[in-house]
Amino acid sequence: MSSLHASLQWWRDALAIYRQKPVMVITLLGFSAGLPYLLVFSTLTAWLRDAGVERTAIGFFAWVGMTYSIKIFWAPVVDRLRIPLLYPLLGQRRSWIFSGQLGIIGGLLWLSQMNPQDSLFWVAAAALLIAFSSSTQDVSLDAFRIESAPDEVQGAMSAGYILGYRLALLVSGAGAFYIADVVDWHSAYVVMAACMTLGIVALFWADEPAHRSADEQRLMDAQMVDQVMGRPMNLAQRPAWERHLLGAVICPMLEFFQRNGTFALLILIFIAVFRLSDISMGVMANPFYLDLGYSKTDIAWVAKFFGFFMTIFGSLLCGVLVVKWGIFRPLLLGAVLVSSTNLLFALLATVGFSSMTNAQGIEAQFLTATPSLFWLGFVISADNLSGGIASTAFIAYLSSLTNKSYTATQYALFSSLMTLPGKFISGFSGWVVDSSSYADFFVVAAMLGIPAILLVMVLRRHDKDISAR
Repeated sequence: MSSLHASLQWWRDALAIYRQKPVMVITLLGFSAGLPYLLVFSTLTAWLRDAGVERTAIGFFAWVGMTYSIKIFWAPVVDRLRIPLLYPLLGQRRSWIFSGQLGIIGGLLWLSQMNPQDSLFWVAAAALLIAFSSSTQDVSLDAFRIESAPDEVQGAMSAGYILGYRLALLVSGAGAFYIADVVDWHSAYVVMAACMTLGIVALFWADEPAHRSADEQRLMDAQMVDQVMGRPMNLAQRPAWERHLLGAVICPMLEFFQRNGTFALLILIFIAVFRLSDISMGVMANPFYLDLGYSKTDIAWVAKFFGFFMTIFGSLLCGVLVVKWGIFRPLLLGAVLVSSTNLLFALLATVGFSSMTNAQGIEAQFLTATPSLFWLGFVISADNLSGGIASTAFIAYLSSLTNKSYTATQYALFSSLMTLPGKFISGFSGWVVDSSSYADFFVVAAMLGIPAILLVMVLRRHDKDISAR
């Protein structure tokens, strides 16, 4: 009984970390980060498909999401530039988060006035504004999250962030679908814009994390440049543009490579391939459900609402597992599960579709039967459980890689690299489905997860070797 009591007490103590203010704040701000994502990704693709836009064109819309993958180019500006008027009121991190939130609201209201059939170009332009503003918010929010709590709390911070993020995905997924089914898509996007005010409220409740002063940061930059170059570079005497370039752009990269050596390249490769499997299949998920014959309400309540709870369960479970096991075992578990669950989508596709040769001699897919909602719920639950575990572990891992002197730029590098290959590959997803089948597409997506599994094991072995020294 004493061991059982001790075990229960350990779990109670571990879960108590979710009641700390930084964790609660990042949960609400995670909602602000997650809300726009589906609205320029899978929810938008469902609207486009519902409006009669061809699947190949829908697939190309995935490239709008590449904005999230190139935010490294303006991350140094977000990291160092102080916004006039807003900085004295909110501080460095919160002022940039607030600016991104305003851009998201404006883009959503603009998009709500569009008709995809008549103005597809302007739909893409509005989606690009939302994605740019959202990715700018993310740059500062990621830095805010890492700087607001010590390393031992980052697992809980990641879980809280994922919780808020997934709540937002529920609202922008199931909520938007439900409103679109009852009213229309235009009203759905207006409501989504109103929901962004929750993030603004959370931002004003949050405390700005402590930062180095400008003089302290310049001194650290100069020391970093001298250390890497092996001789005094007299950074303080160089032109202002050169100081800013070295301090904001070059030093974060130099520090990361100096700390990790040549192994840094393998770390970056791992970051690039970890989410290939789930990102590449994500853009076709909602068109897949619709083509299987499910209604928008079915998708809202089964694929979004029920699956949401499995994601939260996976995320909260992973937050505790990181505390108990460290990062690498949950990371490996997530990589294996994400790859495996894509095979369940392939199985669902074989149940619903069959291939036949039409009168022109071209092989095409035909819907033979809409699988029961039970099977949809089972596949979605497995996918969301694995996604919750993988995402939480991965965010905690990326957070552990950053130096808090260069948080925004380094994390932007990691998160940009994390999504760029998947976003690029997903742009061809519609073409793959049209050229082959949904089943073949999901099998390929599952195979894309194999390199991540192998690299997690390599990184885990490397970490053990370092700890043993």
